[in-house]
Amino acid sequence: MKDQRAAILRKLKEAGLKLTSQRLAIIEALMENISLHPGASLIYQRAKKKSKGISLSTIYYTLNELSRHGIIKMLEFDKMENRYEGNFSHHLNLVCLGCGSILGLSKGLTHLIERGGTADWLQTL
Repeated sequence: MKDQRAAILRKLKEAGLKLTSQRLAIIEALMENISLHPGASLIYQRAKKKSKGISLSTIYYTLNELSRHGIIKMLEFDKMENRYEGNFSHHLNLVCLGCGSILGLSKGLTHLIERGGTADWLQTL
């Protein structure tokens, strides 16, 4: 997680974006909940504890900006809230169609899915 946080901060600097207290609160909220692939609402709940005056519109704007610059990934959905992650390593994200949970599979396990071994209750992204 520290490596991903450091990579995000490095990419932010490389993109010429300032590291404001609000951006830092958003990045920390994302990284604290990285295994959940959090949506904007969860990131907002966690970030407002670190930056009292932060608004939900600031969360959405910042997440879109970070995604547009390739600093984080936005996972887009039709029927559920978009989710975010900072993991750019080769992996697959699987979505449980029952509860909406997202599971990231590392490179070692992806060959099973890539060869057609998906279950009917999972959707690959």
